[in-house]
Amino acid sequence: MPRNKTPRFYFSLRSPYSWLAHRELTSRYPELVERLEWVPFFEPDEESGRLLQERGGQFPYSEMSRAKNMYVLQDIGRITKARGITVNWPVDKDPVWEVPHLGYLVAAREGLGQDYIAAVYRARFGEGRNICDPAVIADIGAALGLDPEQVSTAQADPLLREQGADILLDVCKDGVFGVPFFVRGFNRYWGLDRLDAFVEHLRSTTPAEASPPAAVAGAVGIGRSADDGHAGGCG
Repeated sequence: MPRNKTPRFYFSLRSPYSWLAHRELTSRYPELVERLEWVPFFEPDEESGRLLQERGGQFPYSEMSRAKNMYVLQDIGRITKARGITVNWPVDKDPVWEVPHLGYLVAAREGLGQDYIAAVYRARFGEGRNICDPAVIADIGAALGLDPEQVSTAQADPLLREQGADILLDVCKDGVFGVPFFVRGFNRYWGLDRLDAFVEHLRSTTPAEASPPAAVAGAVGIGRSADDGHAGGCG
């Protein structure tokens, strides 16, 4: 049977495609928000990488090339222009992605996970703010009624670090290689333009597949970094 029957949405607070998928999902399919397990996907720093390796995992992602980065900027520009959305691009300088993503764990624990995601995306892509700056996360937390110090220093909490490493191991086990990434059982959907197919899958009466698909030469590898194509996602 599938390892996890609960449908999951792997999202990144860094990724513009995740941001757009979040907008689409919450506006067009609000009834599915509570049905999904929202799992943060973030590039580990040295400490998180060590904790993941101790668990037997290896993060399946490598930094994109400059050419691909330029393509993403162009592609997001086309998508947002077509949808009438204004983007204020942030500048990432020596980012520590545990800052916003482990902060999400604090917010989710207090029942404010969705509010936090929306606020962080708004800060990053609407206001061009540096979401790896603890002061920015503290401001967001305070506005949501969270303890600003607790949410902005989540990366310094050993228990949250351990929880983050467990999440990274789930990334490996679920074969996530980019975001947005949707999982139900052995069914996987990568990219903004796979959201509708994922929703249709959830709404169908067809149960989750009982076994993984057979390997096909040249196909995207499950559980390792690969990029055989682009589906409106970062990876």
